[in-house]
Amino acid sequence: MSRRVTGPEIERLIQLLARLPGLGPRSARRAALQLVKKKDQLLEPLAEALVRVRDTVKVCSVCGNVDTADPCIVCTDPRRDASVIVVVEDVSDLWALERAGAIDARYHVLGGVLSPLNGIGPDDLTIAGLIERARDPAVREVILAVNATVDGQTTAHYVTDRLQGLDVRVSRLAHGVPVGGELDYLDEGTLAAAIRSRTPF
Repeated sequence: MSRRVTGPEIERLIQLLARLPGLGPRSARRAALQLVKKKDQLLEPLAEALVRVRDTVKVCSVCGNVDTADPCIVCTDPRRDASVIVVVEDVSDLWALERAGAIDARYHVLGGVLSPLNGIGPDDLTIAGLIERARDPAVREVILAVNATVDGQTTAHYVTDRLQGLDVRVSRLAHGVPVGGELDYLDEGTLAAAIRSRTPF
C-alpha cells in the first residue's frame, strides 16, 4: 500500500492532470511536480491562461470550432473558399488539417462519429446542421475527412446518403500509402486501401 507524500491540493492537481489525453498517473505526477517547482514561470501563467480560456472560449455556432469569437476566425475569413466544406469528427482534426495547410476551405465539426454500440446516433452529432449548410447554393463540394475506422466510414456513408439530392459533390480523403512510407512497414488494410484508391501515373 502506497503512502501519500503530498497534501490534498497537490493530489487533486495530479488527478486532474491525469484526466488529460496522453497523461497517465506517472506523467501527471511529473507534470504537477514541474508546475509546483516552477510556480512563477509555469504555474501562475498557466492558471491565468486557464481562467482566460474558461471565460472567453466559445463553440462556433456555424462550424463547431472553438475560438474566442462566434462565428470563429475560420468561418469569417473572406479568403477561404466558401464553396467547399471539409467535414471532420473533432476540433483536433480541424486543427491538424490547418497545420498541414493543404486547403483553404470552410469546416464542419460533427462532434464524433455514429456508434450504435456506444449509443451515439445521428441526433447526437451535428449532421442536421451540415445538411442545412450544404443546401446553400454557394456550396459545391463536401469533403468527408473522417477517420478510416469502421465508425468513421459508417458515418461517412450516412452523411453521403443524407446529402443525396443536393447539388453538391461529395468526396473523401484518399486512403493508402503515406508520403515517405515503405510498403514493408504498412498494415494490410492500408495496402488494400491504397490499391483500391490507385490513380493514373
